[in-house]
Amino acid sequence: MSIAEGLKYLFIDEIQNVENFEEVINAFREDGDFSIFITGSHSYLLSGELITKLTGRYIEFEMYTLTFEEYIGMKEYLGKEINPNLTKEFDQYILEGGFPKTLQYDSVEDKRTYIKSVISEILEKDIKRRVKINNVSVFEKVKTYIINNFGATMSIKNILNDLENDGCHIKRETLNRYIQILIDAKILYKCQRFDLKSRRSLQGEQKYYLADLGFYYMTNTDNRINYGPVLENIVFLYAKSKDYEVSVGRIGKLECDFILRYAQTEYSYLQITMTIMNSIETENREYKPLEMIRDNYPKYLLTRDDIIQKRNGIKHVNIAPFMKDGYLFD
Repeated sequence: MSIAEGLKYLFIDEIQNVENFEEVINAFREDGDFSIFITGSHSYLLSGELITKLTGRYIEFEMYTLTFEEYIGMKEYLGKEINPNLTKEFDQYILEGGFPKTLQYDSVEDKRTYIKSVISEILEKDIKRRVKINNVSVFEKVKTYIINNFGATMSIKNILNDLENDGCHIKRETLNRYIQILIDAKILYKCQRFDLKSRRSLQGEQKYYLADLGFYYMTNTDNRINYGPVLENIVFLYAKSKDYEVSVGRIGKLECDFILRYAQTEYSYLQITMTIMNSIETENREYKPLEMIRDNYPKYLLTRDDIIQKRNGIKHVNIAPFMKDGYLFD
């Protein structure tokens, strides 16, 4: 069999299921004429094990579920109806989540079944086969607790107390391990707090965001949208998909929802709320953390569907159109 001349592309999916795959990959790499793309279980590829198995240089890309821009594009591709009211379409995106295959199903029941199967597959293939969990029922309670409290400020101590009050007894080191398992499996992302005065990360309290809101809405019967944590989760994932490092900011006693860092040196500051149109007190509360930041990096106030205003050089945008057009925070 003859092989074509010039650069050749090799794609291998679910690489972790191929025994001794590194020997095959390294053999093709030594040939020099192959550009190789490998995909597989996220917890495996991101756990650091891949580094020890492959020789030479490689570039790692982390894939996220669909952004709102990609969600709209996928619906157009599939010939699905798109609500002309962009805000209502955005709310539908929140409830459905960003797994592409979800859009192929029309009924809520089918969408829910699919998301549950995704979670089950992650637990069976990416977690239980790779790590030892002695008490599965306690692990499930930890998973459910954090998923149901995404976007809330948490500490290990507070989580332990809440679980204890619910009759779930768990050691601190076990809780830390279970949370790390969920992070490695890309069910959760941890967002640490960052002090703007000292420019240092703060230990103790942090927030956890979901890798996809479908993990919450497709496993709970309540479809009411709590826009506070939901909008934060959406913006967090959007920023991550644009290669920003994301932290929660502290400015004295106030909190800036997100500090974004791009290319190690450039910062942006974000404040996120459903609306500032309820009262002048609400408006002032949301602007105040941004107005206290004295540097000249970009500052954004993101809302769901407000009349756009101008105030002290802070950029006010509505989330849905901003994300639909794929803008950066610059």
